[in-house]
Amino acid sequence: MGYGAYLRNFLRPLGVYDLTPGSLSGSELDALGAGLDGISGRMDYVERESALATAVEEGLKRREALFARTPVHYSTELRRQAIAALLRIGGDCFTLSDINNTISGCGIKALAQEKDRFGYVRVVFPEVAGIPEGFEQIREIILDIIPCHLEVEFYFRYLTWAECEAFQYTWAIVQQREYTWHQFELAV
Repeated sequence: MGYGAYLRNFLRPLGVYDLTPGSLSGSELDALGAGLDGISGRMDYVERESALATAVEEGLKRREALFARTPVHYSTELRRQAIAALLRIGGDCFTLSDINNTISGCGIKALAQEKDRFGYVRVVFPEVAGIPEGFEQIREIILDIIPCHLEVEFYFRYLTWAECEAFQYTWAIVQQREYTWHQFELAV
């Protein structure tokens, strides 16, 4: 129901106005209702785009404009998570847990792991097999987030022989599924 009909229903019990279509009062209510319908639609849009959790278009673009680099766009939800992670970055985010809270600002789930060597960090992508799409952009964002005094190694996940044995892969299964070598090493 539009605002024109809402206004008619609101005023009808008074019995003072001629609310029939085409009458002066009816036409005035139709015009007011059309204007309020337009404002209502615009307000719904503004409300949706003003909250990061519900933004899909302009709200995400405007937030991304705040950063030197924009996250890789895999999906709207990952895009929202990346923006939220980038917004959490502070000048004192140097602990491993702080880095891991913000590193997903690259656009996909990423984890930093400390290694045995001092000043050395390994970055893994637990939900992606192989090199993630848009890796150069992802790499630049991660290197901007991780403190520059740390040496960073990127680790990419591929199928191992131990996993082949655990999944009971045979060459017959690989040929039956018509895997290329690249598809096979990503079949994790």
